[in-house]
Amino acid sequence: MADSTETLLAQAWQARRENRLADAERILLEAVELCRAAGGVPLANALTALGQIERDRGRRDAARQYYEEAVAIHRVESDPLKVAHTVRHLGDVNREDGRLDLAEPCYGEALALYRADSRTRPLDLANTLRGYAILKERTGDHDAARRLWEEAGQLYAAVNVQAGVDESSATLARLARP
Repeated sequence: MADSTETLLAQAWQARRENRLADAERILLEAVELCRAAGGVPLANALTALGQIERDRGRRDAARQYYEEAVAIHRVESDPLKVAHTVRHLGDVNREDGRLDLAEPCYGEALALYRADSRTRPLDLANTLRGYAILKERTGDHDAARRLWEEAGQLYAAVNVQAGVDESSATLARLARP
């Protein structure tokens, strides 16, 4: 089953890259159904991917449900990096929906998990810092937003993600104005 699930996930990501979101959704629903009985990481991975497709399609309520289910599975499986990654996406969905009170603990948890694990990729940490910085700015905590943007910008520079460097720099410049 793992091979067939991985094949379906690869097909779904290819469909997403080609902007065939309906095809990606159909493939991922098939993967979820295939994995439902066994549960575990393959199911969580399929749910996370399906959450991303729903988010791409602007259906954040559906995305939120898939991410929440995936987080619960990753917690049982005790994979802190998978929990951090999925919780961060859940935070993004909540922030995009204006549910800042629900987004903040997601970012806090993801950040703590990433900082505690030496396997954390700099880009994953940078993306978490970015989301948290946006939230902090929206809640009026500009000092925290600046600190988060500074760290995110440094990480984006370290991994050569120019769009992240540019966004960090522009936001820091805007926050520096009186």
